[in-house]
Amino acid sequence: MENEKMKHRPDIHYWQTFIQGDREALGWLFRQYYPDLFRYGHKICADRAVLEDCIQELFIELWQSKNPPPSISVKAYLLKAMKYKLLKALRKRSTSQFQAELTENSVFEISYEDFIIGKQESEEKTARVVQALNQLTIRQKEIVYLKFYQNLGYEEISEIMNINYQVARNLLYQAVKAMKNILLRHYSLLSFLL
Repeated sequence: MENEKMKHRPDIHYWQTFIQGDREALGWLFRQYYPDLFRYGHKICADRAVLEDCIQELFIELWQSKNPPPSISVKAYLLKAMKYKLLKALRKRSTSQFQAELTENSVFEISYEDFIIGKQESEEKTARVVQALNQLTIRQKEIVYLKFYQNLGYEEISEIMNINYQVARNLLYQAVKAMKNILLRHYSLLSFLL
């Protein structure tokens, strides 16, 4: 039964193989999760060099670790580790460029390109939704990104955001409700002007 589950979850299989010392398994994990780590990290830090350094450091530290923690969700574990590594790297920087990265307005901007990758709606509707997304709080933007762009479950999201399961559900509900209200206000305003 356990082997049957592994066939459907190759990431768990490779994680366990890596924990047992297989260098190639870590390479598979790197190749598998690099795009997700890069996209998620880019929401926090726009500097590509810092972002790539943090991803590499994360995997180097994993390899050097004597006992990497077992994980039910490899993706959630790596995204959470990446988030903390990036924030730590940004805090170490003292230049105004990196201080600007940490301002509330620049952290977790959801770009137009990110939104239209998986959605083929009209440009006008997409622009309104992106505008509504960018009016959410940082935490609301983050949970929307993790749930809808990374397709993570509430357990994984709660692990990454360091909140409990019910808080994750409530936060996503509040984010969706806020977006609906923003979009309805915008629609009402357009209807009034027409």
